[in-house]
Amino acid sequence: MTAPVVHSLREQIREHILEGIISGRWQPGERIVERRIATELEVSQTPVREALRELESLRLIESAPNKGVRVRNLTAADLEESYPVRAGLEAIAAELAAERLARDCSALESHVAALYEADRTTDGTGQVRHTVAFHRELVRAAGNSVLLHTWEGLGIEVFTALSIRWLGTVQQSYAEEHEELVAAFHRRDPRIAELVKAHVLGCAPRP
Repeated sequence: MTAPVVHSLREQIREHILEGIISGRWQPGERIVERRIATELEVSQTPVREALRELESLRLIESAPNKGVRVRNLTAADLEESYPVRAGLEAIAAELAAERLARDCSALESHVAALYEADRTTDGTGQVRHTVAFHRELVRAAGNSVLLHTWEGLGIEVFTALSIRWLGTVQQSYAEEHEELVAAFHRRDPRIAELVKAHVLGCAPRP
Protein backbone atom coordinates (compact mmCIF):
# COMPACT_ATOMS: atom_id res chain seq x y z
CA MET A 1 0.00 0.00 0.00
CA THR A 2 1.40 3.40 -1.01
CA ALA A 3 1.77 5.91 1.82
CA PRO A 4 -0.13 9.17 1.36
CA VAL A 5 1.94 12.14 0.20
CA VAL A 6 2.37 14.64 3.02
CA HIS A 7 3.03 18.17 1.84
CA SER A 8 4.93 20.60 4.02
CA LEU A 9 3.28 23.79 5.23
CA ARG A 10 5.38 25.78 2.75
CA GLU A 11 4.19 23.56 -0.13
CA GLN A 12 0.55 23.93 0.93
CA ILE A 13 0.91 27.72 1.01
CA ARG A 14 2.67 27.67 -2.35
CA GLU A 15 -0.21 25.68 -3.86
CA HIS A 16 -2.74 28.09 -2.33
CA ILE A 17 -1.02 31.08 -3.93
CA LEU A 18 -0.56 29.24 -7.25
CA GLU A 19 -4.25 28.43 -7.35
CA GLY A 20 -5.02 32.09 -6.66
CA ILE A 21 -2.86 33.20 -9.60
CA ILE A 22 -4.21 30.56 -12.00
CA SER A 23 -7.85 31.18 -11.01
CA GLY A 24 -7.46 34.92 -11.46
CA ARG A 25 -7.87 35.87 -7.82
CA TRP A 26 -4.62 37.79 -8.21
CA GLN A 27 -4.33 39.51 -11.57
CA PRO A 28 -1.07 40.35 -13.39
CA GLY A 29 0.50 43.36 -11.71
CA GLU A 30 -1.55 42.96 -8.53
CA ARG A 31 0.19 43.03 -5.17
CA ILE A 32 0.28 39.90 -3.00
CA VAL A 33 0.36 40.88 0.68
CA GLU A 34 2.38 38.42 2.74
CA ARG A 35 0.77 39.39 6.03
CA ARG A 36 -2.75 39.03 4.62
CA ILE A 37 -2.05 35.47 3.38
CA ALA A 38 -0.56 34.53 6.76
CA THR A 39 -3.67 35.82 8.54
CA GLU A 40 -6.02 34.12 6.09
CA LEU A 41 -4.31 30.74 6.44
CA GLU A 42 -3.60 31.20 10.17
CA VAL A 43 0.14 30.64 9.80
CA SER A 44 3.25 32.69 10.52
CA GLN A 45 4.76 34.88 7.81
CA THR A 46 7.94 32.78 7.56
CA PRO A 47 6.51 29.87 5.49
CA VAL A 48 4.55 32.39 3.39
CA ARG A 49 7.79 34.22 2.64
CA GLU A 50 9.47 30.90 1.70
CA ALA A 51 6.59 29.99 -0.62
CA LEU A 52 6.75 33.39 -2.30
CA ARG A 53 10.50 32.98 -2.85
CA GLU A 54 9.83 29.70 -4.67
CA LEU A 55 7.23 31.35 -6.88
CA GLU A 56 9.68 34.15 -7.64
CA SER A 57 12.21 31.55 -8.80
CA LEU A 58 9.51 30.28 -11.18
CA ARG A 59 9.19 33.88 -12.47
CA LEU A 60 5.50 34.00 -11.57
CA ILE A 61 5.90 36.86 -9.13
CA GLU A 62 8.42 39.65 -8.67
CA SER A 63 9.50 41.71 -5.69
CA ALA A 64 10.94 45.21 -5.53
CA PRO A 65 12.21 47.34 -2.61
CA ASN A 66 9.40 49.39 -1.04
CA LYS A 67 6.91 47.96 -3.53
CA GLY A 68 6.36 44.48 -2.13
CA VAL A 69 5.50 41.37 -4.12
CA ARG A 70 3.40 41.45 -7.29
CA VAL A 71 2.17 38.97 -9.88
CA ARG A 72 4.36 39.31 -12.94
CA ASN A 73 2.94 40.64 -16.19
CA LEU A 74 3.97 37.62 -18.23
CA THR A 75 4.08 37.85 -22.01
CA ALA A 76 3.97 35.07 -24.59
CA ALA A 77 7.75 35.43 -24.88
CA ASP A 78 8.14 34.85 -21.11
CA LEU A 79 6.01 31.73 -21.27
CA GLU A 80 7.76 30.49 -24.41
CA GLU A 81 11.24 30.62 -22.85
CA SER A 82 10.76 27.45 -20.80
CA TYR A 83 9.87 25.29 -23.81
CA PRO A 84 13.38 24.80 -25.33
CA VAL A 85 14.63 23.83 -21.85
CA ARG A 86 11.71 21.48 -21.34
CA ALA A 87 12.18 20.00 -24.83
CA GLY A 88 15.83 19.25 -24.08
CA LEU A 89 15.00 17.59 -20.77
CA GLU A 90 12.25 15.48 -22.29
CA ALA A 91 14.47 14.41 -25.19
CA ILE A 92 16.98 13.10 -22.63
CA ALA A 93 14.16 11.43 -20.69
CA ALA A 94 12.86 9.75 -23.86
CA GLU A 95 16.27 8.21 -24.56
CA LEU A 96 16.63 6.98 -20.97
CA ALA A 97 13.06 5.65 -20.81
CA ALA A 98 12.92 4.18 -24.34
CA GLU A 99 13.47 0.53 -23.43
CA ARG A 100 11.18 0.62 -20.40
CA LEU A 101 8.34 2.29 -22.32
CA ALA A 102 8.78 -0.07 -25.29
CA ARG A 103 7.89 -2.89 -22.89
CA ASP A 104 5.07 -1.11 -21.03
CA CYS A 105 3.45 2.17 -22.08
CA SER A 106 0.27 1.73 -20.03
CA ALA A 107 0.97 4.81 -17.84
CA LEU A 108 1.13 6.97 -20.97
CA GLU A 109 -1.78 5.23 -22.70
CA SER A 110 -4.19 6.00 -19.85
CA HIS A 111 -3.56 9.73 -20.34
CA VAL A 112 -4.01 9.45 -24.11
CA ALA A 113 -7.43 7.86 -23.50
CA ALA A 114 -8.28 10.66 -21.06
CA LEU A 115 -7.16 13.25 -23.63
CA TYR A 116 -9.49 11.84 -26.26
CA GLU A 117 -12.36 12.11 -23.76
CA ALA A 118 -11.36 15.67 -22.82
CA ASP A 119 -11.23 16.58 -26.53
CA ARG A 120 -14.66 15.05 -27.11
CA THR A 121 -16.23 17.06 -24.29
CA THR A 122 -14.13 20.20 -24.95
CA ASP A 123 -12.82 19.99 -21.38
CA GLY A 124 -9.94 22.50 -21.46
CA THR A 125 -8.94 21.83 -17.85
CA GLY A 126 -8.77 18.11 -18.54
CA GLN A 127 -6.70 18.69 -21.67
CA VAL A 128 -4.11 20.66 -19.70
CA ARG A 129 -4.07 18.20 -16.78
CA HIS A 130 -3.64 15.04 -18.87
CA THR A 131 -1.18 16.62 -21.31
CA VAL A 132 1.07 17.60 -18.40
CA ALA A 133 0.51 14.23 -16.67
CA PHE A 134 1.52 12.38 -19.85
CA HIS A 135 4.81 14.22 -20.01
CA ARG A 136 5.42 13.85 -16.27
CA GLU A 137 5.03 10.06 -16.65
CA LEU A 138 7.43 10.11 -19.59
CA VAL A 139 10.06 11.93 -17.52
CA ARG A 140 9.42 9.72 -14.48
CA ALA A 141 9.96 6.61 -16.64
CA ALA A 142 13.55 7.74 -17.20
CA GLY A 143 14.25 6.75 -13.60
CA ASN A 144 16.41 9.82 -12.94
CA SER A 145 15.36 11.84 -9.89
CA VAL A 146 17.53 14.84 -10.81
CA LEU A 147 15.92 15.02 -14.24
CA LEU A 148 12.40 14.75 -12.77
CA HIS A 149 13.11 17.41 -10.12
CA THR A 150 14.49 19.79 -12.75
CA TRP A 151 11.52 19.20 -15.06
CA GLU A 152 9.00 19.79 -12.27
CA GLY A 153 10.86 22.97 -11.31
CA LEU A 154 9.84 24.51 -14.65
CA GLY A 155 6.25 24.88 -13.42
CA ILE A 156 4.88 23.41 -16.65
CA GLU A 157 1.27 22.93 -15.54
CA VAL A 158 1.12 26.50 -14.24
CA PHE A 159 2.58 28.04 -17.40
CA THR A 160 0.26 25.96 -19.61
CA ALA A 161 -2.80 27.12 -17.67
CA LEU A 162 -1.62 30.73 -17.61
CA SER A 163 -0.94 30.80 -21.34
CA ILE A 164 -4.60 29.89 -21.88
CA ARG A 165 -5.99 32.29 -19.25
CA TRP A 166 -3.79 35.32 -19.89
CA LEU A 167 -2.94 35.01 -23.57
CA GLY A 168 -6.03 33.29 -24.89
CA THR A 169 -3.87 30.50 -26.32
CA VAL A 170 -6.11 28.06 -28.16
CA GLN A 171 -5.89 24.64 -26.54
CA GLN A 172 -5.67 22.33 -29.50
CA SER A 173 -6.28 18.61 -29.42
CA TYR A 174 -2.98 16.92 -28.60
CA ALA A 175 -4.48 13.43 -28.13
CA GLU A 176 -3.42 12.18 -31.57
CA GLU A 177 0.10 13.60 -31.22
CA HIS A 178 0.51 11.87 -27.87
CA GLU A 179 -0.81 8.63 -29.31
CA GLU A 180 1.83 8.89 -32.05
CA LEU A 181 4.54 9.21 -29.39
CA VAL A 182 3.24 6.08 -27.65
CA ALA A 183 3.37 4.23 -30.99
CA ALA A 184 6.97 5.44 -31.50
CA PHE A 185 7.98 4.01 -28.10
CA HIS A 186 6.26 0.70 -28.92
CA ARG A 187 8.12 0.32 -32.22
CA ARG A 188 11.43 1.38 -30.63
CA ASP A 189 11.81 4.27 -33.06
CA PRO A 190 15.49 5.33 -33.02
CA ARG A 191 14.38 8.95 -33.51
CA ILE A 192 12.25 8.98 -30.33
CA ALA A 193 14.26 11.76 -28.63
CA GLU A 194 13.96 13.93 -31.74
CA LEU A 195 10.21 13.23 -32.01
CA VAL A 196 9.58 14.15 -28.38
CA LYS A 197 11.65 17.32 -28.68
CA ALA A 198 9.78 18.45 -31.81
CA HIS A 199 6.44 17.71 -30.13
CA VAL A 200 7.24 19.81 -27.06
CA LEU A 201 8.51 22.75 -29.11
CA GLY A 202 5.32 22.59 -31.17
CA CYS A 203 3.26 23.16 -28.00
CA ALA A 204 4.91 26.50 -27.16
CA PRO A 205 2.80 29.70 -27.26
CA ARG A 206 3.77 32.12 -29.99
CA PRO A 207 4.65 35.75 -29.12
